[in-house]
Amino acid sequence: MEQVVLVDLNDIEVGVMEKLQAHETGSLHRAISVFLFNDDGAMLVQQRAADKYHSPLLWTNTCCSHPRPGETPPDAARRRLREEMGVSAEVSPAFTFVYRADFDNGLIEYEYDHVFVGRFNGVPVPDITEVADWEYVSISELYDRVADNPGAYTPWFRICLEDHKDFFQNL
Repeated sequence: MEQVVLVDLNDIEVGVMEKLQAHETGSLHRAISVFLFNDDGAMLVQQRAADKYHSPLLWTNTCCSHPRPGETPPDAARRRLREEMGVSAEVSPAFTFVYRADFDNGLIEYEYDHVFVGRFNGVPVPDITEVADWEYVSISELYDRVADNPGAYTPWFRICLEDHKDFFQNL
């Protein structure tokens, strides 16, 4: 049973909870999001696998997940890059943000998200149970795609791109 770290709005740990239960109750918990860029400045994005329990087949950042109890966000970011995308890359903390998204299936994402960025120029080898597809996309094209078809992208990805537009456009 996978657990997440519950936090307050200052990212202070207040407990742990089973992951699905946290998404059913809308409990604020710690998350990580990783954004990898190649040397041309294109972002490595993924399409979530069809069997994900929320947001299946939606496009999103390189990888995202939750630190385990006792695991630091940077360690979780590196672990999930390997597990989801088959990638080893150095990542650096960029910023944090809090968001809430309610899904049609009754689940709620309420997360204190630690965002990491890094460089990667290779070809990922994703876990097919996590990732349906992937591609490198320039930042300007990505913003155009999200504007043209927002429903094809995860809520946290859209929120992060919009709220931190200056950051992403100045990388």
